[in-house]
Amino acid sequence: VKRGAPGPITLAKPDPRKHWAFQPLHHNPNPTPGRSSLTGKGESKGVEDLLEAKRKELGLSRSAPAPRSVWLRRVSFDLIGLPPAPDELAAFLADKAPGAESRVVDRLLASPRFGEKWARHWLDLARFAESHGYEQDYDRPNAYTYRDFVIKAFNDDLPYDTFVKWQLAGDEFAPGNPQALFATGFLGAGTHATQITKSQVEKERYDELDDMLSVTSQAFLGLTVGCARCHDHKYDPIPQRDYYRMLATFTKTVRSDYDVALDAEGDKKKFTDWESAHAPLVAARAAWEQEKLPAKLAHWVATESSKRAEWVLPKVEKAVSAGGATLTVQPDSSVLVTGKNPEHETLTFTLKTSQKQLVALRIEALTHPSLVKGGPGRASNGNFALSNVSISGGGKFISTKTDFEQAGLPVAAAIDGDSVSSWAIDPQFGKSHSAVFVLERPVSVPEGFPVTVRLEFNNNTGHGMGRPRIAFAESADAPLDGLAIGDGPDGLREWYKTLDPEWKALQAAVEQHEAQRPGPTLTKAMICSEGVPAIRTHTQGGDFLEATHFLKRGDPNQKGEVATQSFLGILKHADDASWQEAAPTGSRTSYQRRAFANWLTDTKNGAGNLLARVMVNRLWQHLYGRGIVATPSDFGTMGERPTHPELLDLLASKLIQNGWRLKPLLKELVLTETYRQSASVTAQKAKTDPDNRWLSRFSRRRLEAEGIRDAMLAASGQLDTRMYGAGTLDESMKRRGIYFFLKRSKLVPFLVAFDAPNSLQSIGVRQTTTVAPQALILLNNPQARSWAASLAKRVEVPYAPAESLRRAYLLTLSRSPSPTELSEGVAYLNKGGTLTDFCQVLFALNEFSYVE
Repeated sequence: VKRGAPGPITLAKPDPRKHWAFQPLHHNPNPTPGRSSLTGKGESKGVEDLLEAKRKELGLSRSAPAPRSVWLRRVSFDLIGLPPAPDELAAFLADKAPGAESRVVDRLLASPRFGEKWARHWLDLARFAESHGYEQDYDRPNAYTYRDFVIKAFNDDLPYDTFVKWQLAGDEFAPGNPQALFATGFLGAGTHATQITKSQVEKERYDELDDMLSVTSQAFLGLTVGCARCHDHKYDPIPQRDYYRMLATFTKTVRSDYDVALDAEGDKKKFTDWESAHAPLVAARAAWEQEKLPAKLAHWVATESSKRAEWVLPKVEKAVSAGGATLTVQPDSSVLVTGKNPEHETLTFTLKTSQKQLVALRIEALTHPSLVKGGPGRASNGNFALSNVSISGGGKFISTKTDFEQAGLPVAAAIDGDSVSSWAIDPQFGKSHSAVFVLERPVSVPEGFPVTVRLEFNNNTGHGMGRPRIAFAESADAPLDGLAIGDGPDGLREWYKTLDPEWKALQAAVEQHEAQRPGPTLTKAMICSEGVPAIRTHTQGGDFLEATHFLKRGDPNQKGEVATQSFLGILKHADDASWQEAAPTGSRTSYQRRAFANWLTDTKNGAGNLLARVMVNRLWQHLYGRGIVATPSDFGTMGERPTHPELLDLLASKLIQNGWRLKPLLKELVLTETYRQSASVTAQKAKTDPDNRWLSRFSRRRLEAEGIRDAMLAASGQLDTRMYGAGTLDESMKRRGIYFFLKRSKLVPFLVAFDAPNSLQSIGVRQTTTVAPQALILLNNPQARSWAASLAKRVEVPYAPAESLRRAYLLTLSRSPSPTELSEGVAYLNKGGTLTDFCQVLFALNEFSYVE
C-alpha cells in the first residue's frame, strides 16, 4: 500500500446470527387457529406451486410425464431399493382407476423392504460399522442391533423426533423398550482406539467425545460444531464455550456389550404363569414338614441317631464366588452354583458348627438337574477340577481318599501346594462324588467362631463345582460314605428330612419345576449408556472422564474450569432448565443426554426447526439426487443456500405438523408432478439449467452399491429376504447388502467398487465415480456370473428364445425389448450365444444401474 497499491476494501461481513438456517420456519408448524401457517404475506402454497413458480421465474417448464412403467421403476427403487416384479408392473399398467399411483406408494411404504432401503441412508450418516477401526480393528459382534433398530424404525414410521431422542438417550426415555436401548448404538458407532497407553487415555477420551458430538450435530442439525473444539467457529456463531458445554453431555457415556431383555412384558407373564404353578408344589412340601416331620424326627432321634452320625453338616452362613457366580444354599446344606461360569473360580464358605475340634473335612460334589449332564461340575462335559482346599485356623491336610479320581488328576493334587494340579472325575459325569481330607492335627473351633473353607478351581476354563457340600468329622477314621447329620436342632431337622422318601418326592417335584423357571429373553447388544460395564480392549486407564473441562486450543494438558451442560446459544430461546430434568433417585445415568435430546427436538425454544429442515432436505436429496440445500450436513454459512427456501420450510412444517412421521411426506413427494417428469433433456434446459437445480426434468441417478447388488439378486430370483440378525463377510451371501458385516479394514470389494463408504466418518452424500473396475467387476465377479446364470435359468423357455428374452428384459429393465433388441438377441442365441452371457450383458447395461 505504501508503494502505491490500492488500499484494501473493507466489506461489511454479514451477521452469522441472521443466517437463514437459524431463523424461525417461514411456515409456522404450530399456527394460531384460524390463521394461515404462512408467516409472510400471501396465501399458503403447496409443494408443486413453489417448484413451478421458480421454474417460471427462470423461463423453464416442467418436462412431460415419464411413462408409467418408468415411474413405477423409479419409485420402487427410491422407496424399497428393488425393481418392480413383472407381475407388479403388469398389474399397475392394467390399473386405470383413479389413485393407482397412490395405491402403489402405499404398498411400497408398507413393505419391510422400505426400512432396509432407507436405513442404509441413515447408517451412512451414523458412520455405522461393526469394528473399532485402526490397526487392530477388533470386531464389534453385537453392534448389528443398532442397524436392526434403524431398519425397524423406518418400517414402523417411528416419529422422527422419537427416532432422534432414542439414539441419544433411549435408555433414559424408554429403558424398558429394547429398541430404545439398541438405538443408543448411534453414539458409539464411530472408530475407537484399542491400544491406549496410560498417557494417552485422556486425549483419546476427548477424541471419542468429540466424535459423539460432531456426528450428532452433523447428522441432526447439519452443523459443523466440531470445528469449535480448539477455537470459536470461524464462520458460524458457535463459540468454543458452547462446544465444551455440549460436550459435557457425554462425559460418562461409554460403549457396553449389554444384556437387553427383548420382551419384558412377555417374560413377566411367563414368570407369573410359572409362579402360579410352582406355589402349590412348595405349599405341599411345607405342609408335609409341618404335619409329619416332627414326629418322624423324634422317632429317629430316639432310636437311631446315635449309631449313625459319623459326619456333621455345618450351617452355611455365607457363600461367596470370586468369579461372580450365584450361590444358593439348599435344604440339604449343599450350595448350588448358577449364573456366571468364570474362567477360574474360588468359592469361599463361612460355616458355623457346634463341634469343638475338626480332624477331617469331606467335600461332596453333588449332581443337580440345572447342571450340564447333571454335573457335578460346571464344565461343558460335566467335569470339575478342584485345585486347592484350605481351612481357617492354620490347618494342613496330610491325607486324602475318594470314591473316584480321573487318571492323572488325583484327589491328592488338591492339597499338594500346586495351584494348578487338580482333582477331577472324567469320565464319571452325571453322578455324585466325594472326597475326604484329613488334617495333620485337629483344628480347634472356639465357641461362636466360624470356620472358613476355600475351594479353588484353577486348572481348566470353567471347571468349577456345581453343587458342593461340606461336612466335618472329629475322627480321622470317619468313613467316606458315612452318614452326615445337620448341626444343632435346626440343622438336624433340615438334614433329616432329606432322608425321608416322601419329602424327597416332594422336593424333587419342586426342584424339577424350579429348573424350568423362565428367565428373561436376553440378547447381547452394543449400547451406549452410563453406569454400565464399558467394552474393554487394551486400555491402560479408566473408561471415562470424571468431568469435562474447557480445554485451551483443545489440549487436554491445558485444562480450564469444569464444563457444565448447556446448548448452542444461537438455537436456544429459553433457559437450560427448560430441557433439563433431575435424574430419578437411584438412576445410574445423569439424564444429561435426555436434556440434550429435549432441546434438540424442541420446535418452540430449541433446535427443533433446524432439525426438521435438515431431515426433510435429506428426504428430498434421496428422491432427487440433490438436496434443496446441496450440502446436506452443512447448513452453516459455508454451506450452500437453499434453492427453494420457502419449500424447505413448508416441508419442515409439514413434518412437524404430521407428528414427525416420514412416510406421509415421502408419499406426497413421490406423487408430485415434478417427481413424475421424464428425464429427457432439451437443449434449452441443458443451457439454462445444466445441473437441474430447478427441477425442469428428472435427474438420472446411478443406484448405490448395495442397490446394484440387490437388484441383481432380485432379478435372478436369488434374493434371500430374511431380515435382521448378525451379518457376514461372505461375499456369496444372498441377503441384501445392508446385512454385510461392516468391518472397516475388510470392506466388501463389490460395494467398494461402486463407492460404498468406509464408515470412518459421517457421510451425507456418497460420491459417484465412473471407473473401469466397475465394468470389470460386473463382467468378472464370480457372484455376478452366478446371478446371471440364475437369471438365465429363471427366464428360459425351451425352444422359445424370444420369450426368454422378453422375460429377461422385464426382470432387469422393467420393460419389454424393442423389436430391434429382440431380433438381435434372438440372432445371437441362434448363433450359439448363451442365455447366461446375454443376461450378464443386461446386468452390465447402464440402463440397469441408472434409474431414469
